[in-house]
Amino acid sequence: MAGVVYELSLAESFAFGSLVSAVDPIATLAIFQAMDMDPVLYMLVFGESILNDAVSIVLTTTILELAAPGSSANGGEAFAHILGRFMLMFFASALIGVALALVSALLLKWVDLRRTPSLEFAMMLVFMYTPYALAESLKLSGIMAILFAGIVMSHYTHHNLSPVTQVTVQQTFRTLAFLAETCVFAYLGLAIFSFNHLFKASFVIWSIAMCLLSRATNIFPLSFLLNYFREHKITKKMQFIMWFSGLRGAIAFALALQISFTGERAEEKRRVIVTTTLLVVLFTILFLGGSTMPMMKLLKAERRHRRKVKEISLSKTMELGEAIDSEPGVSEVGGDESDVRIVHKPLHGFLRLDAKYLFPLLTRHLSATETHDDKMQLRKLTGQWTSGLADDDDEAARLRQSGSSSSDEQVQFERGEGE
Repeated sequence: MAGVVYELSLAESFAFGSLVSAVDPIATLAIFQAMDMDPVLYMLVFGESILNDAVSIVLTTTILELAAPGSSANGGEAFAHILGRFMLMFFASALIGVALALVSALLLKWVDLRRTPSLEFAMMLVFMYTPYALAESLKLSGIMAILFAGIVMSHYTHHNLSPVTQVTVQQTFRTLAFLAETCVFAYLGLAIFSFNHLFKASFVIWSIAMCLLSRATNIFPLSFLLNYFREHKITKKMQFIMWFSGLRGAIAFALALQISFTGERAEEKRRVIVTTTLLVVLFTILFLGGSTMPMMKLLKAERRHRRKVKEISLSKTMELGEAIDSEPGVSEVGGDESDVRIVHKPLHGFLRLDAKYLFPLLTRHLSATETHDDKMQLRKLTGQWTSGLADDDDEAARLRQSGSSSSDEQVQFERGEGE
């Protein structure tokens, strides 16, 4: 009001606050992988980011619906409407995703498509897109639906796929994710010159400062409380890294572009919010993302504890030959059916219910013969790939040898003519 900050209404302030809260720590996670950091730290940052993005999208959409023309709610009524709409979108979208993921697990358990990997892969594509399409058609959150569908399918449906399809699905979606991230960051760079910006210095500075402050007031107190209930404690270094990895990215900018206000100075406010969001994104990516690796080296952050003995891979398909061995519920010894082996401490609550009832109900129990066939199928695939590489190398060597022989003959021919 006094020129210190840019003036926005209550609904507009809530909308901007919710969209700029969406974090996108792509650069930080890439550094985690490169430096082989503690998997618990990676999971905390990654899990917080995906859930945060989904909540931010739902909350922003809900607030914009309230601020739309024709909405007469105000005060306590507006707050109740926002809370009710948010809870409906959150839980209904999550329910759709979980329900369709459970259907996919049961379908692939009882319908044996392991001998037809192409059809199996097509079914996975259908079940990955269906939750998003259904939720959006019902005016719910497709992002939230596909998030929970992915979580459940990774835990149950993945174990019902053949090894070839497991590898294909993982690598296909990794490639698509990489292409999408590349296009998004290219679009962010182009937006600097292609959008009609309206820069308000005080608004940008206060936005960056409040983003850092609000993240600190969430990370440190919540970590302190959670450490009372966690076996693996969140250390001070991990908390600082989690706070430092609060980069803003594509989600925040995409939500800013979709904002539309009504009333006095509506277009001006939209331009200010889009410009401020873009500058916040660039600041966090360039400054926070660029200084993450030096900061982690300075803090001497914990890395993965490596042992000489063989460890279970975190990725289900990172090592092709070992992926099948690392899957829970696969036993090569004793009996025709494999049992779920609990090798950790006694489980309680949902984990015990899942291990005892849900996992056996929703996943295929492989016999020793099926497990052996799966390994042979995967080894045959990798053998064909390596033999193809060897054939290519042999062909390249023959071409080089042929080219060398031709050169020698040409030199001898020229010498003969000279004589």
